[in-house]
Amino acid sequence: MNNYIIKPMGDMYMEEVTADDIRLALVPMSKKSAGLYNTVNMLIKCIFYSAERSQLLQHNPCVGISSKGGKPIQKKEALTDQQVKVLLDTVKGLPPQLFVMIGLYSGLRREEALALQWDCVFLDAPTPYISVRRAWRTEHNRPVISTTLKTKAARRDIPIPKCLADYLREVKETSASEYVISDSNGEPLSASQFQRVWQYVVVRSTQARNYYKYVNGQSIKYTVTPALGMTQKNNPKIQYTLDFHVTPHLLRHTYITNLLYSGVDPKTVQYLAGHENSKTTMDIYAKVKYNKPEELFAVVNGAFHQAFSS
Repeated sequence: MNNYIIKPMGDMYMEEVTADDIRLALVPMSKKSAGLYNTVNMLIKCIFYSAERSQLLQHNPCVGISSKGGKPIQKKEALTDQQVKVLLDTVKGLPPQLFVMIGLYSGLRREEALALQWDCVFLDAPTPYISVRRAWRTEHNRPVISTTLKTKAARRDIPIPKCLADYLREVKETSASEYVISDSNGEPLSASQFQRVWQYVVVRSTQARNYYKYVNGQSIKYTVTPALGMTQKNNPKIQYTLDFHVTPHLLRHTYITNLLYSGVDPKTVQYLAGHENSKTTMDIYAKVKYNKPEELFAVVNGAFHQAFSS
């Protein structure tokens, strides 16, 4: 597959570009005229939609970016307990299993998980924990590991549950690398390598897929939506088991949400998640705690009972 440099993204390879990179590139335009912003936004989208149509990309990072401010169309919900079970059953024994387990049970960001080394995994401590001290990024598809974290708050020690500690012990026994997640040579993953690992999840989902064929010189778009339980036509070993959308970030969001559902106070969650300020934590907290009408009924009814009874 050809890999093209996208200069507006800071000389990044096309396959490395994420939705966040595009939004950051559009920030300077948003401070100028709406017309200029819309023009640049359209040009960037044209580049990536053309690349998708030409099958140069497996994932189009422009999907979900609106023409008004570049905000996501819809916030994703955390995975339910049943969805977590299905996901874990799906990836069991496959390359993404380790990343999925770390995301679900420690809440590490992608760049934190891919930079994690065994010297920061304390499995023999009275309370097993992971120490976040390094971050991963890529330059021209090559991994770069540094001690510069996203924020000061990202430097933290995270206690891990027994299920993750036991799994990491199994992985460590056969690991020949200093990195917890590594390629066959023991090196940290590149951007394209991680995409290939995550593709094991994507190809097992029932989300619609777009294909393009040339008929009589015209490009015709076909949309195929696999049915749950069916197997892939060209590879019967791949079964469609995920009828919900999963992203790497959703694993972390599920971890944070589950802490809040379990009654962990927001300040502790803020520390465990590595949030720089409480706003992000409290936004999730408010949604988790207060978006339950059936549980709030008694509170509201009690608050106004006295007024109506007097």
